[in-house]
Amino acid sequence: MKKLSISEYKVEGKVKISEFKSFEDFDAYKKELEKELEDTREKLGDLQDTLYAHGKYAVLVCLQGMDTAGKDSLIREVFKDFNARGVVVHSFKVPTELEKNHDYLWRHYIALPARGKFGVFNRTHYENVLVTRVHPNYILGEKLPAIHSVSDIDETFWDKRFEQINNFEKTIAQNGTLIFKFFLNLSKEEQKNRLIRRLDKPNKRWKFSPGDLVERKLWDTYMNCYEDILNRTSHPHAPWYAIPADNKPAARLIVASILLEELQKYEDIKEPKLDEDVKARIQEFKETLRGE
Repeated sequence: MKKLSISEYKVEGKVKISEFKSFEDFDAYKKELEKELEDTREKLGDLQDTLYAHGKYAVLVCLQGMDTAGKDSLIREVFKDFNARGVVVHSFKVPTELEKNHDYLWRHYIALPARGKFGVFNRTHYENVLVTRVHPNYILGEKLPAIHSVSDIDETFWDKRFEQINNFEKTIAQNGTLIFKFFLNLSKEEQKNRLIRRLDKPNKRWKFSPGDLVERKLWDTYMNCYEDILNRTSHPHAPWYAIPADNKPAARLIVASILLEELQKYEDIKEPKLDEDVKARIQEFKETLRGE
């Protein structure tokens, strides 16, 4: 199996999505990739226990990608060995009326992971410079005082929104949240194949929506927006990783490997030291319990 190098996927400098790979297999069979993932996620699970006991960092995992990119199954497979109390997944859908009565980042702030926990955003705050940019009429529903029509939404508006998102991430990073952002780079051809498979399988048809075909026609517009996102918001404290998503087992392995390798660099993430008095009396405590 070919060695995985996480630096290959990190977004640094000016990038073009057309130059990213959408498929990877590491010259390995599916079973080999799944076994490697199993080993990696077991180590991740152990690390999560230590992170929880340490209690000073939170980890935010952001997943973005076109429909059928594999976000749901990636979450299921990568975090399978986590203690349930240590990871919380949020899937952000169309904003509710309550959410629309706050600024667009509010629902993301209140969903942030607590110290010691992993938080996974399945679709993220970047929808606010992605879907709303492709469909600017959605902005009208945010009840912004200076926006009365789509014509009021100019480039200055988007520049400010990018600045706000960068400030949001900078603030939480400075306060102990470790941020990982993954763009699942799915090819248009593979999306077509996955949509057809959904329609072919009766138990998967509920996932299909005619709106998927409408959005598919806007593929190039979405890619342009994603490219802008990657170029304007990938920073050392909140990096983007472009993950080839056409092969799901490989995509899951890459994401798990990046999380493990990067988190292992934080040498201060350790289990708290046992109180010296308690440590000295361990044998006494054991004998007390055995004598009950």
